[in-house]
Amino acid sequence: MHRKHIAIAFAASVALFPYRAVGEDWATVQALFQERCVACHSGEFAPLGLRLDSYSNVINGSENGPVMLVDAVEKSPLVQRITGLAEPRMPLDGPPFLTDDQVNQVTAWIASGATGPDLNSPGATEAEPHDPFADGRVTYDEVSAIFGRHCIECHSDNSRYDLPPEGLRLDRYQSVVAGGDRLVLIPGNAQASEIIRRIEGLASPRMPFDGPPWLAPEEVALLRNWIDGGALSSDGIAAPVPVNGRVRMRGILTSPTEIDGAEFTITESTRVDDQPRVGRAAEMRGRVDAIGRIVADRLRDR
Repeated sequence: MHRKHIAIAFAASVALFPYRAVGEDWATVQALFQERCVACHSGEFAPLGLRLDSYSNVINGSENGPVMLVDAVEKSPLVQRITGLAEPRMPLDGPPFLTDDQVNQVTAWIASGATGPDLNSPGATEAEPHDPFADGRVTYDEVSAIFGRHCIECHSDNSRYDLPPEGLRLDRYQSVVAGGDRLVLIPGNAQASEIIRRIEGLASPRMPFDGPPWLAPEEVALLRNWIDGGALSSDGIAAPVPVNGRVRMRGILTSPTEIDGAEFTITESTRVDDQPRVGRAAEMRGRVDAIGRIVADRLRDR
């Protein structure tokens, strides 16, 4: 729908909407934020510093100021984003976006004064920050916020582009594991995974494309741990080995069978052109075998 039409439709809904309705309490809005927003908007690295994981953080707003305007609900930055009047529309991994009823819950709450939680109700106190390493394994739900903060603005169906670059979507577990035009993740091998190579600047262009700033060391470490641990789904199931998945690495030959520290296997079938020397630029093209090794098809000097 054209933005002008969206604005007209939303203005009409604001005029007619009975703000004194179910959903104007913090508990209802909090549940909605937990379901659709806090995967990205929480913690130290929340976009623009906007955290929606507690009442006090919502009230604090973002680096740009308040996100809720009680006296002008329809002009609230939060409302503008969830209705599509401001871009990018939120949540960033939509569609689906918030339903009309969910938008009405948020607008009703703001219009009624954006009151806080009942301090006597269960869950009124803020929860302790979650430690993704506490149980000894990292699952997708513990890294998905990183993709949400840094990647899916381009790499999703809600991309700023007509299509996600290189056909790569990073807004769903299945899409991350499947890759795009080529493989980007090798379960159990973070060093050779294109995702890691891009965010660390070992492969070009470095990601995110609009950086710096780049990912924080803590975010990179969490992604590495997740991939090295088998790229577990949110249910704790390891990603399958991408047998015959194609791999290309360009970088510095750090040993006769490593590029940038990522190991590969040379066989009698490997074609070697202009034998590269350790410490020099090289390119390796290969594939993943049944046990997850990278078997080189071709190695050459760059």
